[in-house]
Amino acid sequence: MSTLRVGLRCDAGPRRGVGHLVRCLALAEEFLARGADVTVFGTVERLDWATAELAARGIPLLPGPDSAAELVEAARRHDLDVMILDSYELDPAGAGALRAAGVCTLAIIDGDSRGQVADLYLDQNFGAELPGLGAGAGLPGRLLAGSGYALLRDTVISARPPVAPPATAVGRPRVLAFFGGTDAVGAAPVLTRVLVATGHPMDLTVIVGRPEIEAEVEDVTPGRGQIIRPVPPTTSLPALITEADLVVSAAGTSTWELCCLGAPTALVCVVDNQRESYTRVVRHGLAAGLGELPELTAGGVAGRAARATAARTLHGLLSSPQRRTTLAARAWSTVDGQGRARVVDAVFDAVRAAPVTG
Repeated sequence: MSTLRVGLRCDAGPRRGVGHLVRCLALAEEFLARGADVTVFGTVERLDWATAELAARGIPLLPGPDSAAELVEAARRHDLDVMILDSYELDPAGAGALRAAGVCTLAIIDGDSRGQVADLYLDQNFGAELPGLGAGAGLPGRLLAGSGYALLRDTVISARPPVAPPATAVGRPRVLAFFGGTDAVGAAPVLTRVLVATGHPMDLTVIVGRPEIEAEVEDVTPGRGQIIRPVPPTTSLPALITEADLVVSAAGTSTWELCCLGAPTALVCVVDNQRESYTRVVRHGLAAGLGELPELTAGGVAGRAARATAARTLHGLLSSPQRRTTLAARAWSTVDGQGRARVVDAVFDAVRAAPVTG
């Protein structure tokens, strides 16, 4: 087979977040490792670190075609064999148009296929493979479903410990809080206040995606024995995760990174499309649940009750090495870091099986 030419269509920015780009970057690394040519099509807004990640790997970033016709034209202009679509905003007809044009198409979905007609579908969310829960019914192409297909970058895979790390008793636990590459919904200040409300000593590092988030976090007054340290987004996140005694995060694509690294984690559901995955992950004991962000920001009795419940959950984790160890072991055993290799295997299989044209 000649060199495979792969396009990945995704966007990232303050409103969209970076989850789509991060999982596409993981796939790009795997394709590059197998000798493929890779191009990313899309918009990356106000995220210098993200564009630097692409540049460091020699991956071109070109403007993103949106309509079905534009996607096909881009695929033809760049002589693509494969196009990977990872967006909630693209015209759903694009996948079918690419497929009809002879381009092998992989649609990355989160439960809802949006009517896309693709050769392959990927739903990496935990439980997507379970009968009655997955998105597989009625899809014309092959579905790769479940956390066995979780897409993880080189930096995460290389940081994965050989065994699930046991927690140790510490007087002032190291806590890491982050909520996506941009924290589009402003979760960091809310959860910083909830962590402070536990009253437990801690050394808290908060990743602040935007200046206004940093200002809000800096306004939070720590309690006795508590240190709050805001830091900007960093490529050293896997190292920070493995060094932490507890991680507090949004229930997005970073959930699978946390599982792979065996991090004791408490999750908050920050947007509606995380709800199903958040519920499954918490129900199966891969992470503790802190509730939904709108509940934690609500006023009145309901809001105070939600924040108090979340603070009790966090205090229990901070004060119990056994609870943290149990979460870490379940998470570590669920995501083995080989998901992207399985996905790329499936893409190569689909390309080989496609009828020869021309």
